[in-house]
Amino acid sequence: MPIINKTLEITTQPGINIHNITPQIQEFIDSTNIKNGQVLVFSRHTTTALAINENEVRLLEDVKVFLQKLAPETDKYLHNDLHLRDVPKDEPINAHSHLMSMMLTTSEVIPIVDGKLGLGIWQSVLFFELDGARKRTVFLQIYGE
Repeated sequence: MPIINKTLEITTQPGINIHNITPQIQEFIDSTNIKNGQVLVFSRHTTTALAINENEVRLLEDVKVFLQKLAPETDKYLHNDLHLRDVPKDEPINAHSHLMSMMLTTSEVIPIVDGKLGLGIWQSVLFFELDGARKRTVFLQIYGE
């Protein structure tokens, strides 16, 4: 069975922003001959994350508020003591972003059935920028026949 790889690039905004990457993943599947198998979706950053959930504007705002309550940007974090660490000059104060990322996940494996993502009717693959603004990458790997 073949394995096919692709990297998605996502340009993000500052703070928490959520991107529906389902269409890009389906476009990748469509560009292959894979009809049945799996696609691995992997976020390649420590201040980003993934989730499968409903892509509904008000729910996504609720998620942002919920994450900010879990790891408020204004709390004191040891990771933010930049003067005690060997870091680049442009190192951001972002411990809260790392902690939020740990509450989500960095990868999802989704079935491919008859050439389509095997998601439920309300499910979308969501990419979370928790720090930003940056160019980010998501690694995709399809395995199947």
